[in-house]
Amino acid sequence: MNTVETECNNVLYVRTFDGFSMRWNGSLIAGSARSGELQFTYLMQILLHNPVKGVSRNQLEDLLFGDRDISNVHHAMQSVIYNAKKKLKKAGLPDVNYITLKKGVFYWTEEIPVAEDAVEFERLIVRAGSEEDTDQKLDDYLRACDYYRGEFLPAQAGVIWAAQEARRYRGMFCACVEKAVELLRERQDYFQMERLGLYASGTSPLSDWETVTMEALVAMGRLDDARKLYDDTVEFYMQEQGLRPSKKMMEMMEKLGTQMKHRYEVLDAIQTELSRDNVEQEGGGYLCTYPVFQGIYHMVKRIMERGGQSVYLMLCTVVDGRGNPMKEGGLLEELSERLGEAICRSVRHSDAVNRYGKGQYLVLLINTTRENCEVVQRRINYHFIVGRQRTGVQYYVNSVICEQEKR
Repeated sequence: MNTVETECNNVLYVRTFDGFSMRWNGSLIAGSARSGELQFTYLMQILLHNPVKGVSRNQLEDLLFGDRDISNVHHAMQSVIYNAKKKLKKAGLPDVNYITLKKGVFYWTEEIPVAEDAVEFERLIVRAGSEEDTDQKLDDYLRACDYYRGEFLPAQAGVIWAAQEARRYRGMFCACVEKAVELLRERQDYFQMERLGLYASGTSPLSDWETVTMEALVAMGRLDDARKLYDDTVEFYMQEQGLRPSKKMMEMMEKLGTQMKHRYEVLDAIQTELSRDNVEQEGGGYLCTYPVFQGIYHMVKRIMERGGQSVYLMLCTVVDGRGNPMKEGGLLEELSERLGEAICRSVRHSDAVNRYGKGQYLVLLINTTRENCEVVQRRINYHFIVGRQRTGVQYYVNSVICEQEKR
């Protein structure tokens, strides 16, 4: 992805996705952190993005000055525009009237053409939607995806007009990727589909685009790569947002499981392969991902139907000094790691442990009693609480009862 477009001379190239920049004849026109430079940047962003309909005086004044107490806002506006024109001329642009005012609306001059990535992105998507030739349609969708390198003007996320456009472009990108995937799937072009999935995941993180890559890997028979991608994705989502795998990801994992084929091997070799992932974890509870934990939970429930074992599910949550669950912050991450270590040291080798979210762990205590659950809690506290530490752990415990017993 990321096709490099050839720049023509005497065209003002504007980048709005994943940042903002202006280029003229190969030279970068950049602002700085100084107040005047920021006003220049804000002015150019909204003017260049609206060259046809322009920007009203009131909207521009509100954007540049907000609630600041300025005696003569019109004069301040003229000063910003005057300085912007000086800067543009100094950058090498032709000496023309860059910004004009007509009936209370400011416009960018028609004498200097502008090529903005967001405009080209939208143009390609619109053209693809009406294109009948599937080759051209796919090419337009893929080229449009190339233009979208991230959020629209991310530094302006708190500004209403920019936030609205960012939301609109985000939706367009999602639809664009989905339509391109449909066409690639029809062609069975899984190599290009893998590339698109990886690009979309990197461009728009935490949007579940890993399912596209995973589908392509499974279709190409790269099952080990697909399984690794799944494990890495689950770990990333849990660490970053405390999110569990989406339904679509779980469906892809089930599809992967049905396609797993192993060559004929003797049982000893197979057993060694099955045990390989557990070599590093020699003592304490079995710390596993959520899908693995879920599988163990279902298996234990089935075993209970025949054996009558007593099994308990415990939720451990890091709380502050007032007993409220902690939500964010670097301290929470540190406490979460410590809590995981404390839990694994406090439960038995046969018990399963999963980091359920930020500051939370699930523990499956197998063949135990309610009283022993309290013993485990005291062990966890002993390993987790240090000195006069104000933070602690809140516990919730439920018995795992098979469906037949409930009915």
